[in-house]
Amino acid sequence: MRISMDNKVKKRGVVLNMFLTMLKIGLFTFGGGYAMIALLQNEFVEKKKWMEKEEFLDMVAIAESTPGPIAINSSTYIGYKVGGFWGSFFGTLGVCIPSFVIIFVISLFLDAFLKLTIVEYAFRGIQACVVYLILSAGIKMLKGVKKTPFNLTIITVVLLCSVLFSIFSVKFSSIYFILICGAIGFCASLVNKARAGKEDKE
Repeated sequence: MRISMDNKVKKRGVVLNMFLTMLKIGLFTFGGGYAMIALLQNEFVEKKKWMEKEEFLDMVAIAESTPGPIAINSSTYIGYKVGGFWGSFFGTLGVCIPSFVIIFVISLFLDAFLKLTIVEYAFRGIQACVVYLILSAGIKMLKGVKKTPFNLTIITVVLLCSVLFSIFSVKFSSIYFILICGAIGFCASLVNKARAGKEDKE
């Protein structure tokens, strides 16, 4: 009975920790979900050690591939892993509350708010910071990817296509990149399994 009570208290503490962490990340993240990735990795992989780097990369891939904002999907996934249903619920709630409150308050005074010179300069500074956060997240994720010939080829091709499409103003959604790369990875997995099965028979 004592052990059961201790486990409940410990789980509540983890859920509360999850909620406060997501509340902090939601409050201080500017630039959308991609800018949040670096903060999520720093908190849950490097500081709290609740996830391994490879699992975090898989989580980001799942969060990006499924419907909905990547920030919401990520917080839901991490919350469920850490604290089950309630961890998922309060993790998602924590990351949503700051943006909801801030946007709601701004909407009440939107016209007057946008006319303030200090707000204009603040947004210029925030834009520069957002670029850094997204770039930092990309570099950290790139370092965490296994340097296999297949992975390096996929990364190189996608990067090259993205640059060329931007230069020549070709409209190509990032969703297509995800679907195509996922299909290639799936086919490569089937080929490897077929080869392994053939070698075992021999």
